[in-house]
Amino acid sequence: MQQLISGKKIDDDSRKDAILEVISDKYCRSILENTMEKPKSAMEISGETKIPISTVYRRLQTLHDNKLLGISGSISDDGKKYFLYKSKVKAISTSYIGNNIEVEIVPNTC
Repeated sequence: MQQLISGKKIDDDSRKDAILEVISDKYCRSILENTMEKPKSAMEISGETKIPISTVYRRLQTLHDNKLLGISGSISDDGKKYFLYKSKVKAISTSYIGNNIEVEIVPNTC
């Protein structure tokens, strides 16, 4: 049985374009999926997704800039900064009807 999930409709055209660009990137989609259940470090993401670490860092910045990824930080016992990344979205749905594009985001509540 299909479950109806309600989300937040995006009205701003530039925001829609940015979200569509982000989800068209396979690395961004992989990072969002990988961080949906629990926060992970960039190294964990790179190891689990097999995405090169430099690419992971670039995509993390893109996702964060577009408000699709949350960042939490702490300092380890040896004094190093340690950042964890978590997807802020559970699902993104889009539809194209005529010249109207609709984008809806379901927030990640995990």
